[in-house]
Amino acid sequence: MVRQILWSAVAGVSLLVVMAADGIAAEMAMGFRVGEVTQNSAIVWTRVTRDAERNWDGYREAKKAVPKENEYTPSKVKVEDRDGATPGAVGEIRVRYSTAEDLRNAKSTEWVTVAAEHDFIQQFHIGELEPATRYYLKVEARDSGDTEVSATDIGSFGTPAMEQQWQDVSFGVVTGQSYWDLDHREGYHIYPAMQKLNLDFLVPTGDTVYLDSEAPRARTVELARFHWQRMYSLPRHVEFHRNVPGYWEVDDHDSWANDCWPTMKAKWMNPLTFEEGFKVYREQVPMGEMTYRTVRWGKGLQVWMVEGRLYRSPNTDADGPDKTIWGAEQLAWLKRTIEQSDADFRVLISPTPIVGPDRDAGKNDNHANDAFSYEGELFRSWTKSSKLTKFFTCCGDRHWQYMSVEPSSGLREFSCGPASDKHAGGNPKQPDWQPFLRVKGGFLTVSVTKANDRPTIAFRHHDVHGEVVHEFVARGTVAK
Repeated sequence: MVRQILWSAVAGVSLLVVMAADGIAAEMAMGFRVGEVTQNSAIVWTRVTRDAERNWDGYREAKKAVPKENEYTPSKVKVEDRDGATPGAVGEIRVRYSTAEDLRNAKSTEWVTVAAEHDFIQQFHIGELEPATRYYLKVEARDSGDTEVSATDIGSFGTPAMEQQWQDVSFGVVTGQSYWDLDHREGYHIYPAMQKLNLDFLVPTGDTVYLDSEAPRARTVELARFHWQRMYSLPRHVEFHRNVPGYWEVDDHDSWANDCWPTMKAKWMNPLTFEEGFKVYREQVPMGEMTYRTVRWGKGLQVWMVEGRLYRSPNTDADGPDKTIWGAEQLAWLKRTIEQSDADFRVLISPTPIVGPDRDAGKNDNHANDAFSYEGELFRSWTKSSKLTKFFTCCGDRHWQYMSVEPSSGLREFSCGPASDKHAGGNPKQPDWQPFLRVKGGFLTVSVTKANDRPTIAFRHHDVHGEVVHEFVARGTVAK
């Protein structure tokens, strides 16, 4: 028996549409991911696939990098024949969830038919959740209303406590997921290492995939989607996200191209545009409506996720008051909400550095560079003039781990480092105000706990296998 084959034009490209027929069952090779968890809501991302597993033995280019060519020549290799390809299929999908592990008295979404125009993806927005509660869920797929459930995946996630209630919290921060620099065939070592830590959530800070700098270069919507499929069909990644939700941030490589901004010209990425690349990003992660946002996890912690691509001035513009990474509206929101927070600890997570320092030369993309020094210094000096206490920044983007303390403001920043040792590199500066520097891969964890009524926050750099290679601890005020 075979599936029925159709062709559909989506975003200017022809896509193969696979429809289940004659007993061939809908599958979920990419599992599901939960995102944007609040005290009373969450987003469940999932996708119907043709096969139960990714293509493990498909075509792979001989080299990681491909030359930049202004003229686009379509590849003769079909996407479905590539290493890691996970073709989608028309089918129906739903989510059942409950506070009971056996799913008794479970609530259920409606069955939804997925479509080729959205890459066979459905993002379920579920609400009316209870704070500080563990939810168990089962995602089910079938071909149609006339067929039985053919694929299921189970997992769980926890919701944050209300701001008046104490809650111990632990989360991870990652970046630099180069597919060509994987350190294990089934996914990065960091995923099983993080899984052992029972994290409450994960913040991927961007560069989750590399559309522009890894073969095949994503010069079409179909190829851009392929990059996401091969990364999130890896078994270690699927397994991790069954029980750990995330708050995804976007950066340059996973939205379009290196150091990009909305009006940038890059003929070597044509015909894929910045707008199309960013739209694919929003499709492939459970982010929700806003690209910048904040979430409270109980009395002890509030976290901010910022966005630095949509509102960015061209990197090549002269620096000054009108040049920005965040945009006026986001910056005003950021300052206002940070000042309003009464959390014991406040943590800002940025796709790119705010403190740095960066490499010696050639960089003009972040607040640690001269190219954006006006806005960078404006924000750093604001943290000092506002007398922010127990406020920290974490960042991705850099191919090394560090802890820095900016001399004039005292602002302390932690770089999580890339996802593998193979992806580490660069020639970073190390001034005397950077107590820790390690040019290796791994991840960062942040833990907020309380003992004897005194809250504590701990930042830990881990190697790719989870061993702690650096730790910084700060303590809050004893509760009265």
